[in-house]
Amino acid sequence: MVKSVIRLVTLAMSLMALAVASPPVPAFAAGGGGADSPMATTPPPETRSAPRPARSSTQKAKKKAKETSLGDPAFIQGYRAAYATIYDRNEYAGAIEQLKALGHDDHPNVANLIGYSYRKLGDYKLSQAWYERALKADPNHVLTWQYYGLWQIEQGNRDSAQYHLSRIAAICGTDCTEYRSLAAALEKPPGSSLVY
Repeated sequence: MVKSVIRLVTLAMSLMALAVASPPVPAFAAGGGGADSPMATTPPPETRSAPRPARSSTQKAKKKAKETSLGDPAFIQGYRAAYATIYDRNEYAGAIEQLKALGHDDHPNVANLIGYSYRKLGDYKLSQAWYERALKADPNHVLTWQYYGLWQIEQGNRDSAQYHLSRIAAICGTDCTEYRSLAAALEKPPGSSLVY
């Protein structure tokens, strides 16, 4: 009886810790966390990767410092300013400078927005490098899969874009915005201009 109570209490505490440690973050098709929502230090539940091996105390300290700076109001303000530069003013070169100045270009949302900006500027080689950097940081980053899929379509790689669509389906299903957006782009005839 005592063992059952201990197990129940342990389970309840673990569930509460998970709920507090990883609040849900809305996913935005625009590619990076939304102008009205603060950057999250962890990806949304549907984009979270598998657990990593245990870290040393030095690694834990570095990670904690990085997480703290991602939650820093100055970082969030800078990210929102870059987001507005991209989506409100279409000033992609300026946004790239703003995003790189944040010092967190290895964060998937930041790397994805940099890749998006390079794609909009027509620099597909750099765009690809940044999309791959975002996916290296988080292989389940649904927004990057979507925008990299659009990149594939623009390059004429429809089979690769279809693969990206299947990755999105595996991460968030076929009813999420990112899936529907990329699926709609794939339904257009080859050579059609995309407005994404």
